Amino acid sequence: MDRARIIAETAVRISKELDAAAIMVSGDLSFEGIDTGGIPVYYISMRPKSIIDHLVSTGKDGKTPLKELGDQINREASGNSENLQQAAAIEYVLGNQESGIIVGVVETRGSSSIIVHSLDENPLIKAMKECHERIKSEVMSAILKISFDIIMTGREGKKMGAAFIIGDSEEVMKRSHQLILNPYAGHDEAYRNVLDKRNWESIKEFAQLDGVFVVDENGIIHAAGRYLDVDGKNIDIEKGLGGRHVSAAAISRDTVAIAVTISESGGVLRVYKDAKEIICMECMKPAVRYI
Repeated sequence: MDRARIIAETAVRISKELDAAAIMVSGDLSFEGIDTGGIPVYYISMRPKSIIDHLVSTGKDGKTPLKELGDQINREASGNSENLQQAAAIEYVLGNQESGIIVGVVETRGSSSIIVHSLDENPLIKAMKECHERIKSEVMSAILKISFDIIMTGREGKKMGAAFIIGDSEEVMKRSHQLILNPYAGHDEAYRNVLDKRNWESIKEFAQLDGVFVVDENGIIHAAGRYLDVDGKNIDIEKGLGGRHVSAAAISRDTVAIAVTISESGGVLRVYKDAKEIICMECMKPAVRYI
């Protein structure tokens, strides 16, 4: 029996014993002809580094080749785990997985790993649930889905950034002003509701405007193209991030709103609460179900 088959069957056996909700695979590992017992198999996009380049070490910094290899294996294992967390969190947002155990299988050129991951302990999902104390869960989910769509498809082939300030809308409106005419002014709530997928295309269109979206806790958009009148001093965010992120973090400090930002370059989604970055997710394609 070849190595790949052994790994696939081992992953299935572990999944059955743990009553896993799904198997998530990164790589070309095939499950053809293997009875998964009804457990779905998803293929996910990851960019883990192979350890093959570290099999021959130069012994820099006084480390032995074996020590360097061990360190690289640890880094790769950590990276694989983080990537699986992000993939699982995306599937949670998309409604494909809600709870339970995920068994991840990561195949690289030089190694294979099987990771057992609990959705209930996923730090990204926990952070999302923290936001539900202030805004409805379905509203948060809709904004994240729209954000993922913007990251993956942009608009007319162009990448773009955006920001959504959700909740405490009355206070946010007081602390902001229009850069342009508000495209949502005077429209019925039905056309301003983020929970209605028919409105998502217009939201993506207006996301090209400078400024932010202001959305209330029920998912009704109050404004787009809004400039936040906030003081960005003493805001501790990652170096290199621009004014959109600074102002988003600041408004989450000055109000009880949740801020969701999308980086134009890099396609990174961030969520700020009380001026702290509680979620940071890199662009990743949704998983593709195989079984």
